[in-house]
Amino acid sequence: MNKAIRWRIISLQAMLVLILASASGFLFYEGNFVTTMVRDELASQQITFPPASQIKAGGALDPAEFPAEIRQYAGQPVDNGDKAKVYANDFIGKHLQGVANGQTYAQVSTLAQADPTNTTLQGQVATLFKGETLRSMLLNAYGWWTIGVYATGAGIGLMIAALVVLGALVFEFVTAGRKQESIKVVQKVAA
Repeated sequence: MNKAIRWRIISLQAMLVLILASASGFLFYEGNFVTTMVRDELASQQITFPPASQIKAGGALDPAEFPAEIRQYAGQPVDNGDKAKVYANDFIGKHLQGVANGQTYAQVSTLAQADPTNTTLQGQVATLFKGETLRSMLLNAYGWWTIGVYATGAGIGLMIAALVVLGALVFEFVTAGRKQESIKVVQKVAA
């Protein structure tokens, strides 16, 4: 390989290291920003899973009704995306199913509009609307948390790629130096 091609390869490797390291840094920053933002916003709402003392028949976390996934968080604050998803689906979602015999907000709202004097339907509409709104906000937090976690993982992957290319770049410099020394030795021997 001639000297010009070698320097082109070295230049490309150096640029690739800079690009990969910069992209990795950006993804680390964004991943940290998103997960910190979600954690801070969830913590400020002070939502907490029912305490472990409620893991009993007839309790707020009755094992016959609630999956083990929610019981593992008993007494803990909802402060990350995974907990937000469990609280939204397994706690709020379960309670919303009991409001109007499993009917959705849209179904009950249609019935309430047809019978505006029915206070039971009006109460169910209000409860379902508030519950579904909170549930959707928590699931949105889960979605953004997941994006933040994936961004951080992608940052790690790009950093590893940058280190591999940096290793190849160092190898090029080391082998280029050895080739120069070998040429000088051969020239001295030949002379």
